[in-house]
Amino acid sequence: MTVEKVKIVREKLEATQDRQKSWEDLKKRPVDFNVGKKAYVKVSPMREVVRFSKAGKLNPRYVGLFEIFQKVGTLACRLALPPNMSIIYNVFHVSQLRKYIPDPSHVLEVELLLIEGNLGEELKYKEIPIRIVDTKEQVLRQHIIPYVKVH
Repeated sequence: MTVEKVKIVREKLEATQDRQKSWEDLKKRPVDFNVGKKAYVKVSPMREVVRFSKAGKLNPRYVGLFEIFQKVGTLACRLALPPNMSIIYNVFHVSQLRKYIPDPSHVLEVELLLIEGNLGEELKYKEIPIRIVDTKEQVLRQHIIPYVKVH
């Protein structure tokens, strides 16, 4: 009797695992990053952390367009980063990369950023405002909060 119940429980667990695996397999994407291809790098929006000269939650999730220089194992790639990013470790897991699909009408603009800091320190960069786009004042009961939109 106990042996039969254990057998039933094992069958139900196996059926549940198969069902979960089939749903998870639909979300998986094949890893097809080859040497010489180009890829974007994911930037995680974390509070007070500047990675690849991007900060804040409204900035793009992926930056740059970097060439895959070498495959490191099956799930990691070494990227050819520009000289101003030489202090950043250049090996990334494939989950942090997005494949670049070439488009003939796509013209890339290279923007050079000056990154300050040494290896082991927090990386910083200076933002230079171009112009004031809009101003607004929000009136609360006892306070007036000025808002300025800067380009």
